[in-house]
Amino acid sequence: MFKSVKELKAALERQQYIATDAIATVVFLAQQLNKPLLLEGPAGVGKTELAKVYAKATGRPLIRLQCYEGLDESKALYEWEYAKQMLYTQLLRDKLQVVLEQAQTLTEAADRIADEEDIFFSDRFLLARPLLKAIQSDEPVVLLIDEIDRADAEFEAFLLEVLSDFQVTVPEIGTIAAKHHPVVMLTSNNTRELSEALKRRCLYIFIDYPTYDSELSIVRTKIPELSEKLASEAVRVVQNLRQMDLKKNPSVSETIDWAKALVMLNADNIDQKMLEDTLTVLLKHESDAQKAKRRLSGSPDERGISRRKGGRLGGSWPN
Repeated sequence: MFKSVKELKAALERQQYIATDAIATVVFLAQQLNKPLLLEGPAGVGKTELAKVYAKATGRPLIRLQCYEGLDESKALYEWEYAKQMLYTQLLRDKLQVVLEQAQTLTEAADRIADEEDIFFSDRFLLARPLLKAIQSDEPVVLLIDEIDRADAEFEAFLLEVLSDFQVTVPEIGTIAAKHHPVVMLTSNNTRELSEALKRRCLYIFIDYPTYDSELSIVRTKIPELSEKLASEAVRVVQNLRQMDLKKNPSVSETIDWAKALVMLNADNIDQKMLEDTLTVLLKHESDAQKAKRRLSGSPDERGISRRKGGRLGGSWPN
C-alpha cells in the first residue's frame, strides 16, 4: 500500500495513467480509510482504467463485476449448483446404502445421514460470482463494480448490505466472511441518480474530461511516436469538438485511437481533408459527424482551418 499521495500518483504514472492531484488524493484516502470509492463521470474518461492500473500498481488481482439491467444476486454473488448436487447424490447412492444398511432404526439412519451432510452441503456445489470471489480470496484484491448506474435500484440496495460487512450468508453452508477487505471501486456514467445511501458509504469523485494539458500528457504517454506538434494539434481538435453541442462527446480513449490512426496514416499535420477522412474515429453518431463537417465547410475564419492544401487546424475551431 502507498504511504503518500505523491507515491501513489507516481505509481499510477508508471502504469501510464496520468492522474490529477484530486484523483490521486481521493484514491489514497479510500485506501487509508478502507472505504469504497465511487468514480462518477462521462463514459470514456478513465474511470475503469483507474481501477485496472491501481490493481497493477499494487500487484493485487482485479475482480470485475460488470453491471447491467436485470443483474441479480445469483449473477453477482453466487449460484448453488443443484443439478451438480443431484448428480453427486446419484453417484454416491451405493455408498449411502452401505452407510444405512446397518442402521437398526429410522432415527439411527437419519443420524448417519446427518454425519455425511458435509458431503452434500459444501462449497463444491457453490459457484462463486465476482462478489463472493472477492470475499473468499486468499489474498487482497481490487474489486471493480463497473457501471453501477446500469443496474436496478434493487440490486444497488442489495449491494449495500454486502459491502457493509463484506460477508454473506449461504443457507446451505452458513456465513462466509472476507479474509481480506478488498479495495472497492465503483464506476458510474451518471445515467441515473444513485441513492444517497450508496454515496454516503463511499468516498466520491467526479472525473470529467481532462484539460488540454492533461489530455496532451495522456496522448504523449500512450503514443510516444506521435510528434509533439501533431499531438498538440490532435488534442486541440478534440478539446474544441467537446465545446460543440454533440450527442456524444469524444472520449479520452477515442482521442488515443485517433492519435494512433494519425501515426498509421503517416500524417504530418491535420488539414481539412485529414480531419474529414478520420472524423468518425472520434464521433460515433452520424448527426455529430455531419454537424462537425458543416462547421468545417464554413469560412476559414469561422473554422480556424486553412483552405489551402496542407493547412493546419488552428486553436479557434470550432467556436
